Amino acid sequence: MNIVLYYAPHTCALAPYVTLTEAGADFTVQTVNLRKKQQFSPEYLKINPKHKVPALIVDGRALSENVAIHPWVARTFPKANLLPSDPWEELKALSIHSWCSGGIHPFLARVNNPAKVCTTPGSEESVVKEATAVLHENFAVADDMLKGREFFFDHFTTPDAHFFWCVRRAGELGVDTSQFANVRAHFERMRARPSVKKVEAFEASVLADFAKAS
Repeated sequence: MNIVLYYAPHTCALAPYVTLTEAGADFTVQTVNLRKKQQFSPEYLKINPKHKVPALIVDGRALSENVAIHPWVARTFPKANLLPSDPWEELKALSIHSWCSGGIHPFLARVNNPAKVCTTPGSEESVVKEATAVLHENFAVADDMLKGREFFFDHFTTPDAHFFWCVRRAGELGVDTSQFANVRAHFERMRARPSVKKVEAFEASVLADFAKAS
């Protein structure tokens, strides 16, 4: 099986990198330089016309969106136990992925680039303020879900990787999560995992290469 992950630094492509590593998958990584707008190149648009990462190529077939990629990884590598075995719990795990993608990620994007959602002069501060409030509301929900738990379920599963990226990206964008003790504990627990250390080291090397090429 030939698996290629299309990846860009700082993006949620970090999550499937972690998941594939946890699965013990043999995969290669193709980096995409968003600053140079490589996601809009004709070559990449053939892979993902939505011009986003991650994209996963499996034996020549393309799959996009974390909500789809993570179940594929879990089902392809069942021995890694990356989703709960109980069907109802598995659906709850997928709902967390959907929440990360649809309920948290869009507000991180608003903080990162407020002008993309409102071009009214002077609106940036208001967009960031309101988006941050929604992020805090979501992190409060997650904080309650993680109370007394190491992970969202009784062991590491794919939603942990996805949510870790959400918290990581929030920190990169200056969103304070220090008031959410369980979220922060989960973040630090995740950051100590070998799979996360591997992707963060890889990302650092990619950023260094991009800087040299600029």
